[in-house]
Amino acid sequence: MKLDLSSRVAVVSGSTSGIGLGIAKGLATAGATVVIVGRKAEGVDSAIATLAAELPGAKLRGVVADLSTREGVDTLIAAEPTADVLVNNLGIFNDKDFFTVPDDEWMHFYNVNVLSGVRLSRHYAQTMMAQGWGRIIFVSSESGVAIPGDMINYGVTKSANLAVSHGLAKRLAGTGVTVNAILPGPTWTEGLKEMLADAAAQSGRTPREQADEFVRTSRPSSIIQRAADVDEVANLAVYLASPLSSATTGAALRVDGGVVDTLAM
Repeated sequence: MKLDLSSRVAVVSGSTSGIGLGIAKGLATAGATVVIVGRKAEGVDSAIATLAAELPGAKLRGVVADLSTREGVDTLIAAEPTADVLVNNLGIFNDKDFFTVPDDEWMHFYNVNVLSGVRLSRHYAQTMMAQGWGRIIFVSSESGVAIPGDMINYGVTKSANLAVSHGLAKRLAGTGVTVNAILPGPTWTEGLKEMLADAAAQSGRTPREQADEFVRTSRPSSIIQRAADVDEVANLAVYLASPLSSATTGAALRVDGGVVDTLAM
């Protein structure tokens, strides 16, 4: 099975680190011209340098934009007016008690995790429809299905990703543009490492050991009993971005290590 994206331009939001950077790497490996997007120039430059070193000859471009705002989305669109593949990966998370999260933090999560993808999809889907081909992918989470009690605001936004993705797939029926969501479980990224830093310091475990312990204790239904690696998540996104996924749309595809204990989804 050859995943060939050599004639395609892919925009990946939140792609300077973590899952977003992993997806960008996978798309570049498949031959796509990949647009790295981040809030800070140093982050964008660093990500491009990292990928260029790992993938000599990769076709990479960068845009600095804060996609949590309408103005930031406009900046990206002005720099990259069209795309064949859009990966709505940008997202933030934390573990806070419901009663300590104020309104402004709820709105910030919604702007970052939901509206960024809505705004980008609203623009790029139109040019995809005009050419009769396109791929839109929302990076949701298993937390959007099984909302954790200590990350309710995050889980709600990830549920919204699933709703937007499924509805937009219906809206684009018959156009040649597919829309899907992927649902990662806990994944070994710098974000997870930072979230668990205090626990690792107290336990004496390495950061990776603490991440795997977090999965076993906080997500005990996990079948793999560990945090996933970024590449394991990125592989699914690259397949969905490829021409080979043409009959998959309106789907929520799990790459959660079996955390969600159900026969469907």
